[in-house]
Amino acid sequence: MTAPIRPQPGILDIALYQGGASKIEGQSEPLKLSSNENPFGPSPAAVEAMGKALAESHRYPSTDHGPLRVAIAEVYGLDAERVICGVGSDEIIHFLCQAYAGPGDEVLYTEHGFGMYRISALAAGADPVEVPETERRVDIDALIGGLTERTRLIFIANPANPTATMLDSGEMERLADALPEQCLLVLDGAYAEFAAGYDGGTALVEKRDNVVMTRTFSKAYGLGGLRVGYGYGPQHVIDTLNRIRGPFNLSGVALAGAEAAVRDQDWVAECIRVNADERARLIGGLRQLGIACDDSHANFVLARFADEAEANAADGFLKSQGIIVRAPKSYGLPHCLRITVGRPEDNDRVLAALASFKGAE
Repeated sequence: MTAPIRPQPGILDIALYQGGASKIEGQSEPLKLSSNENPFGPSPAAVEAMGKALAESHRYPSTDHGPLRVAIAEVYGLDAERVICGVGSDEIIHFLCQAYAGPGDEVLYTEHGFGMYRISALAAGADPVEVPETERRVDIDALIGGLTERTRLIFIANPANPTATMLDSGEMERLADALPEQCLLVLDGAYAEFAAGYDGGTALVEKRDNVVMTRTFSKAYGLGGLRVGYGYGPQHVIDTLNRIRGPFNLSGVALAGAEAAVRDQDWVAECIRVNADERARLIGGLRQLGIACDDSHANFVLARFADEAEANAADGFLKSQGIIVRAPKSYGLPHCLRITVGRPEDNDRVLAALASFKGAE
């Protein structure tokens, strides 16, 4: 009698990742503010580059992503040899768990941390370990207290998703100082472009051999549909990750679009400027309505309601007005709604709808 076919330990413990909703029954063109997408889309230069790349779709893409890595390095002042590109920053997170964590190891992340940290840890057979946050902020002391001889990776999103709160560089350095020698600190910078003056963790990476940062083209660059991200870290880590990276993990279209996007800094700077203005207006409007929210360092706002029932009612009312936001219940925030900062007219709709909702309570 043969043993039944079973997946590796941890796989069946994975709850499938749920992205932001994009449809409302009975609504043909809802306003989608559930996935933190750039409402202005990608740079026209990126669109043009992707169109040209389509004509070469019969050719295999480069295996080393050289032109894109060089463009990233030139724009952000990095060493191109220490850049690795992936299918969104999600794939870099997955590579890190695959390479550095396994059965008997622990992967640390925080209470409201991005769902892929747990998923990637379980996929590698490692034990995901969640530590508490304090008032929706990463608690460095809690993370340090959670370190053991089994800890191999710590994931921190900065700015954080879905809370939009942020740590300063001193706090991150304090955590890096406390790491055991077998542990890597991973700074997930998916929203780094929206935090004024923040380098995404570059300075910390440059000073240490146990810190890695990840970035994505899905948010500020408006290329969520292409799935392009990258990691930057010590040479020994990047060399290791490249050993498990598929040789053709990014398409020629994706590579061309991302390269053109990162070189068009005027476009992304304008998107970031509008986001900052509209983010402040959205936060101010929510607070005037009596809806609490922390200061945001990203392209979304986490609105807090009195309880889960009120959040559910607000979510339902917004849907009735053709507006989709994100209810982050799976992140331990059932009384909240995460609202992407949209175009000025989008934010007008959100504030008007919530004013009607609060008036009707």
